[in-house]
Amino acid sequence: MKRGSQPGLFTALLFLTRPAEEMMAAYRFNRMEIAGSLGDLGTVLPIAIGMILINRLSPTGLFFAVGLFYILSGIYFGVTVSVQPMKVVGAYAIATAMTPEQVSASGLLLGAVLLLLGLTGAVTLLGKYIPGAVIRGVQLSTGTLLMTQGIRFMAGTSGFQAMRQMAEPYLALQQIGPVPVGLLLGVTGSVVTLLLLDNRRFPAGLVVVAGGMVLGVLFGTHEGFNGMKIGLNPPPWLPFGIPSFVDLNFALFALVLPQIPMTLGNAVIANADLSREYFGESARKVTCRGLAVSMGLANLGSFLVGGMPMCHGAGGLAAHYRFGARTAGSNLFIGAVFLLMALFLGPRAIAVFHLLPMAVLGVLLLFAGSQLALMILDLKTRKDLFVALIMMGITLASNLAFGFVAGIAVAYLLRSERFTV
Repeated sequence: MKRGSQPGLFTALLFLTRPAEEMMAAYRFNRMEIAGSLGDLGTVLPIAIGMILINRLSPTGLFFAVGLFYILSGIYFGVTVSVQPMKVVGAYAIATAMTPEQVSASGLLLGAVLLLLGLTGAVTLLGKYIPGAVIRGVQLSTGTLLMTQGIRFMAGTSGFQAMRQMAEPYLALQQIGPVPVGLLLGVTGSVVTLLLLDNRRFPAGLVVVAGGMVLGVLFGTHEGFNGMKIGLNPPPWLPFGIPSFVDLNFALFALVLPQIPMTLGNAVIANADLSREYFGESARKVTCRGLAVSMGLANLGSFLVGGMPMCHGAGGLAAHYRFGARTAGSNLFIGAVFLLMALFLGPRAIAVFHLLPMAVLGVLLLFAGSQLALMILDLKTRKDLFVALIMMGITLASNLAFGFVAGIAVAYLLRSERFTV
């Protein structure tokens, strides 16, 4: 079957009908896969927790949607696939304390738009005309943003930490002598990661996350653990109701339109390219069309249970891969973690994630970002490098959506022999 000829409708039946050899190759459950599955927590958790606390999204619905999206996308695509919050929506919604109805409306609209672009094949057509230098520019820009955010988590200067007015909001210990504990954890975690990055016996991601959780247990504030009970907690159904026309109109212009270019550039085109780089023919289903439909269905499902808008970010894929994920087994593992916590802990599931220090999330982001940014090494010409660097500059000064659009314009302009750099 030709690449892109299948619609991206993931179904468990495909999982059951695969040959045994393909099943064994697509799903491994070992230390490296578990370590790799944790690699993107630095992106997922801060925005997810922020949207629960500030925008009052349903913790049960949000973690349920994330877990289910991880599992179903891993089953369908057959390789490691990332699940991330949509960053434009998340950052702006948290910064302006939008209502849950407005955030929910953005998820409904984004799901519909992505589903339309995927099912009609329009997203495949767009992908054909995006120059390779622009794809690398998206990856460089995203990687730089991830590294920057990782360093902010270590230094205690991120927006989430500023909101809580503490560098480590969920640790009782804030300093060791004159040294901030977050900075100490960040430097120590980075050194440990460098030492163990290619160690298969003691995978870096697993050691760093496990170490962070132990610190959270020993020195954490244990916020949210009071009264925690294990029981069956099905996700709510349409907890914020059907969005009004006012909420839909507001979400369209404030959240959806700024998010779409970034999603197409990073979560669709750059992600499909990166998956082919990492997994070769095994990633034959990871097409622009398949990714768009997958995200469209996921956002419609997340809307129904009060979750957050989600995507398949290239940065998340780089994070999973750098810390050891090589098969869809990593998706099944981390998806099961989110799903089981949502179903059996309900709203209290967020307390478990509070055990992980912000600086540890920063370490994961720093190394994931560097992995993604290094993709520009295969750019050979000055013009291509110029496009990628211009995109990074514009992204840092404004946002990735502007950088993506500007990069396309500059790349086509430089195809003329009259322009040089």
